[in-house]
Amino acid sequence: MPEATITRPAAGREETVSLGSVLIIDDEAAIRESLQTLLELEGYEVETASDGTEGLARLADRPYDLVLLDFAMPERNGIEILQDIRERDSELAIIMITAYGTVENAVNAMQAGATNFIQKPWDNEKLLADVGAAVGRRRAEAEVVQLKRALKQRYNFEHIIGKSEPMLRIFDLVAQVAPSRSTVLLQGESGTGKELIAKAVHMNSTRKDFAFVPVNTGSMPADLLESTLFGHVKGAFTSAIASKKGLFEMADRGTLFLDEIGTMSMDTQAKILRVLQDRKFMHLGGVSEIQVDVRIIAATNVDLRQQVKDGKFREDLFYRLNVITIDLPPLRQRKNDIPLLAQHFAQKFAEENGKPQLLISTEAMRPLMDYDWPGNVRELENVIERAVVLANGPSLTVDLLPDNMVGRGSKLAMMDHRPDASLFEIMEDCERRIISDMLEKSGWNQTEAADRFRIPLSTLNQKIKRLNIEIKKKGRE
Repeated sequence: MPEATITRPAAGREETVSLGSVLIIDDEAAIRESLQTLLELEGYEVETASDGTEGLARLADRPYDLVLLDFAMPERNGIEILQDIRERDSELAIIMITAYGTVENAVNAMQAGATNFIQKPWDNEKLLADVGAAVGRRRAEAEVVQLKRALKQRYNFEHIIGKSEPMLRIFDLVAQVAPSRSTVLLQGESGTGKELIAKAVHMNSTRKDFAFVPVNTGSMPADLLESTLFGHVKGAFTSAIASKKGLFEMADRGTLFLDEIGTMSMDTQAKILRVLQDRKFMHLGGVSEIQVDVRIIAATNVDLRQQVKDGKFREDLFYRLNVITIDLPPLRQRKNDIPLLAQHFAQKFAEENGKPQLLISTEAMRPLMDYDWPGNVRELENVIERAVVLANGPSLTVDLLPDNMVGRGSKLAMMDHRPDASLFEIMEDCERRIISDMLEKSGWNQTEAADRFRIPLSTLNQKIKRLNIEIKKKGRE
């Protein structure tokens, strides 16, 4: 291990940035000095305490990223001190370190809330790796919390993570346009977070005390969509056994979010245009006009200008929607946000699954940063959820990531063929594996898989049929 010198503060000299702050609590002076020297040479800021009482006093004076806590000490043992620390700070990283490295001690320490457990005499490289992982997790979690707090204070944004330049520009734009009455068009690939941005616009507007009503216009037939949006009177069609309000009425004085508006039929587009122009509509089968005050936020993952040229989208509606346009960047164009997003999802799914907080290892972060993320933030969320569910240790390691992300899939695709396989057969097998993997990641939802591949659903269905890919149903083994 290369040694690093510690720069001490001096007159006219800036202090070197610390890797993190560590408090060592151990009753043996030789142990304290040895650990302090090792960690300071690595670049950590280190303080020590000779017993639990002194350690708790130091914790009361200032925050630390990590505590190295001896298991066996006179008067009060490490487990008792650990419990006291946890009452004060439930998130502080704590590594128990002892000469009595039995399984029972390790289990007791972890149950009491320890982050990790190391036995004396320790291996320097392993100890530094464990300390680095624990401090990294603590700092990553703190950065996510601070970022959320800053976004909440400045923009009133909830559940949006990002500090990259493209996202900061979007945050500023949302803050500017939200108080207006103008229609907003959100453009971006599937999985980029268009609904979260739509909610942010709504929550920063004067309509925030009224309903935010989302509807995916691409997920239902035209007749059902019109009934859903505008409501109907009793007897308007065969199954209309009672009158029903539509989403426009439910969103009165609030916001209606029309997702995937590019899939809407031309007839429905005409009715939407009338509401935008006159703020009036009629129930299906009705004869009286209904007045509403609704702000529309629309979203699309297709090029509406091209749709207009192709005759698939009304030009007049496009210009009505395109008052203020916000383009959401794909995740591959905001890779600086990946560590924050990944740690946020790791924390979220660890809580949901009743697991301790998990750090994403350096080895696992590398392929996350290198991957192109065709499914964007939604795909990253799914990958981290899977890793959290499968994790057995304190970290999310590279072996928990999908094969195609870390290169395992591509090797298998080229190695598992018959020696006499033709190039066409090898290519077809590779295509079958890639499509099957994407379908699995999409929960066997073909529409979502087609969106991630950025191809028409009909094209994907043709490939599935040609390659004899078996579609699994949700809940089926």
